Parts: sequence; C-alpha cells; structure tokens
Amino acid sequence: MKINVKNFNVNMDDKHILNNINLNIKKNSIHAIIGPSGCGKSTFIKSINRMNDLIKNFKASGNIFLDDKDIYDEDVDVVELRKKVGMVFQKANPFPKSIFDNVAYGLKIAGCDDSSYIKRRVLNSLDSVGLLDEVKDKLQGSAFKLSGGQQQRLCIARTIAVDPEVILMDEPCSALDPLSTLKVEDLIHDLKDDYTIILVTHNMQQASRVSDYTSFFLNGELIETGRTGQIFLNPKNEKTESYITGRFG
Repeated sequence: MKINVKNFNVNMDDKHILNNINLNIKKNSIHAIIGPSGCGKSTFIKSINRMNDLIKNFKASGNIFLDDKDIYDEDVDVVELRKKVGMVFQKANPFPKSIFDNVAYGLKIAGCDDSSYIKRRVLNSLDSVGLLDEVKDKLQGSAFKLSGGQQQRLCIARTIAVDPEVILMDEPCSALDPLSTLKVEDLIHDLKDDYTIILVTHNMQQASRVSDYTSFFLNGELIETGRTGQIFLNPKNEKTESYITGRFG
C-alpha cells in the first residue's frame, strides 16, 4: 500500500470533521473520493500533505502512513512531504509568470540551479500533460493567456515537475468545459503509471470513468470503499446506493 490511514480524526473549532477514517490506497492507482458537499472529502485529502496544518484550530489524531512512515510524526519535514505529495486544486491557479517559469517554479524553490536540467524537466512535464505541442512557441508568454483547460494542465505539469509520488486532485475539472474535462481525465488515466492519484469529485460519471477504487464519505465518515465497478454497480451499503442513484446529495 502507498497510503495507509488508521483511525484518523479531524477537529476544527470543536467541530468533528472526520471521524475514525480507516483506508488503504494502493500504489499507482486512481482512488476517487465521492460524497455530498461538506462531508469531509477535501479535508481528508488535504490531511495527506498536511495543508490543513495552516488552518487555525486544526487538530488531527490517528495515523496516515506514506510508505510506512507516519506523516504526522514530529520528525517529518512538511516541506519534504509536500514534494512527495503534490496538490492540484479545483480552480487552476497559475502564477503571474511565464509558462516556462510556472513549471520551473518548484524546482527553483527546491534549490535547483542546473538550467539544462530545469529545461529538460519543464519540457518533459509539459509533454506529459499533453501541453507541449500547444505552447512550445510561447513558453515565455504569460500563463494567464492560456485557456482554463490549458491552465489546469499547466498546474498539473507544475506539480509533476518536482517528481512527486502522490498527486492529490480536488475536483480538478469542476470549472472546465466538457472537452477540457475529457483531456484532463485522459491525462489522469495516463499519469497513474508513474503516480498514485487521489481524486475528489462530485461527478459520479467521472469517478466511474477514471478511477480504479472509490470511497464514499458522508458526514465525516467513510461509509464504503471498494473497486469502482463494485461501488457503482453493487454497493453494499444502502447509503452508498442512495447517493449514487441521486436520492440525496
């Protein structure tokens, strides 16, 4: 297992957000997290690279193991953790820089000053997300001039440029048109050969199309997890079936 979550709880401002989550995520798999708004999906994946540490009154208990190392141990370097566990947000967030410098940003922040290596990583990352042919003649142009779908793929390229092991995606297609969504979904499928991907989505069809495993969250609890085909075609829990069939959420 790449990630092993044991009895994990989150409280914020005395409110219980996640309750006793136990979940295994396999290496080089796409694991979808589904559930209605406010059920704890985003809080859960942000806990995997400790982004929630930045929130006032955030308190976690239990364990999240990445390759058998508890990421909440006192000796864990959070900066190093976030190199291993990258994050792609709901809305594309390119920096006010050139296309090239957006992708190179993480490498430079990490202290890399080998210009030939940086160039190679940038071009390889853009190629990996299917963007290189579209932008190769305007690498020094502003990232803001790209379309929404291109910006989201640029952000994914920026994430993979630093060679993470896990990519967290928090509804990466929610602001995209259908064609851009299809490109990102195809990209997600291709990336699993090299990365473990955890995908939060409200889109049931998207979860069924791209993921290998699916977990259903409700009111801060993990209700059911399993292979995606089983979850969507033969859920074991009544609440899962009700959500998938559109009776609530």
